[in-house]
Amino acid sequence: MSLNLDGKKEVVSEIAAQVSKAQTMVLAEYRGTSVAQLTKLRSDARAKGVYMRVLKNTLARRAVAGTPFEVVADKMVGPLIYSFSVDAVAAAKVVSDFAKGNEKFAITAGAYGGKILDKAGVQTLANIPSKEVLLSQLLGLMKSPVSGLARVISALAAKKSDGVAA
Repeated sequence: MSLNLDGKKEVVSEIAAQVSKAQTMVLAEYRGTSVAQLTKLRSDARAKGVYMRVLKNTLARRAVAGTPFEVVADKMVGPLIYSFSVDAVAAAKVVSDFAKGNEKFAITAGAYGGKILDKAGVQTLANIPSKEVLLSQLLGLMKSPVSGLARVISALAAKKSDGVAA
């Protein structure tokens, strides 16, 4: 069912609102993918905070006009599913993970930081650990010298107490 003018304006404004919050955009061709598979993809995306939608390309071009995602406007051709995420790697991870198990689902392009990404670029972005993982790794790195120092001090204290007792 086609949209009337008001419906199209509403869709463009909804997508523009998502685009204004997003850091990453990924385009993928879904031709040949079953409805059940797309439903699973959408539920995975929702769980990871990724906004995903099948759109008419002309409406998508209008929604990204004047934004950093405008660089992929010429890649908006064919039946595409659009993914946007606030987290820099979430959209790329969701789409890349789904594409691994579905040969008919193909990553077309992406955008991050005003730069266009090809399929390899999207997959590289997907391989970066999430923000939470990076923060926990940093915290572990910062904590290790402190805990090492604490172990040395407690060993010295134990050695001194053993020397005093003897």
